[in-house]
Amino acid sequence: MIYIGVIGASTCSPEEAETARQVGREIARRGAVLICGGRGGVMEAAARGAREAGGIAIGILPGNNRKEGNCYLHIAIATGLGDARNAVIARTCDVLIAISGGYGTLSEIGLGLKMGKPVVGLNTWQLFKEDKCIEDIIIAHSPQEAVEKAITAVGKLNQGME
Repeated sequence: MIYIGVIGASTCSPEEAETARQVGREIARRGAVLICGGRGGVMEAAARGAREAGGIAIGILPGNNRKEGNCYLHIAIATGLGDARNAVIARTCDVLIAISGGYGTLSEIGLGLKMGKPVVGLNTWQLFKEDKCIEDIIIAHSPQEAVEKAITAVGKLNQGME
């Protein structure tokens, strides 16, 4: 089973929420497990989409109480780690899909890339070094394309390990 992390801000626009919801639905439709930070915004919308499509949504929470998680999670994991839980999210996933997002999302992107995890981006951060764009984030233009590219990236990664 593929674990796909959906990362994004805890508050988002209605358009971003709908994108996240569609990503969650597509993850479930493809038989993958959705991992997220378990709170509101992009995380809640993605978990909602996964639940609506009959999938599994797991939230890795920053606090000490599982009840902090949104109502669409199947499994809520209280870490007590605060923002450091971003490393747990990145490590747990096979691939990450970043939807818009703020600095927390940026930290998850960086951690994921450092850990060798593919990162697919939907209207999210771009990375530059010495005035050159670093093309480590795989760009997608729709929720369906994001999930397809995520699954393809995991397949390529797994082929390289054989």
